[in-house]
Amino acid sequence: MEEVGEMQQRPIMAAPGNFVFAHRIRVSRILLLAFVAALLTCGSTHEGTLLSKVLLLAGVVLTGLAAVGRIWCALYISGYKDAELVTSGPYSFCRNPLYLFTLLGMAGLGLTTGTVTLALVLPAAFLPGYVAVVRREEAFLRQRFRERFETYCAGTPRFLPRLGPVQEPSSYQVSPQSFRRALRDVVWFVWSIGLIQLFVALHELHFVEPLLRLP
Repeated sequence: MEEVGEMQQRPIMAAPGNFVFAHRIRVSRILLLAFVAALLTCGSTHEGTLLSKVLLLAGVVLTGLAAVGRIWCALYISGYKDAELVTSGPYSFCRNPLYLFTLLGMAGLGLTTGTVTLALVLPAAFLPGYVAVVRREEAFLRQRFRERFETYCAGTPRFLPRLGPVQEPSSYQVSPQSFRRALRDVVWFVWSIGLIQLFVALHELHFVEPLLRLP
């Protein structure tokens, strides 16, 4: 459902509304800069312990799952987001799987810092913006698809996945250009893990002394 009909949504997006929604890109950049600042100034109380390695492993697993999940979502919406109501694949168990996987990845990135605190704070910081975007997208989809969208909402949760088999077609046509752009957006998860581990190493080697230790 995410980002469906971007061009058609512009009149809706331009209307007065949620501040976070209207300035979501700028807010996202500010939050990412704040996260980098936290990496520089904050260390982990678990530094050098077995628990820090367990948190790192859990973070890598969650981030990897998020990356694969976003690619899965891109496979189904590439070339369709301007014209179709996508309800198969990951969209058959959750109406917003792309945002769900992104929040999962942010929690994973937080865990790779060796702290549980950042694993909770990072997705929580982005959640209000996603909620605002989802509300606007739902307004567009409800206006465009009407009864079809209402039926879809009745049987598919907004965020928390429902249990059951995934509905998948035997074949599916995808726009290569759109899918390639989506793959490019996933790469930053991998780069972020490398950047985080660089900051962790700077703390462990005492090149940068953290001002605060987080659990």
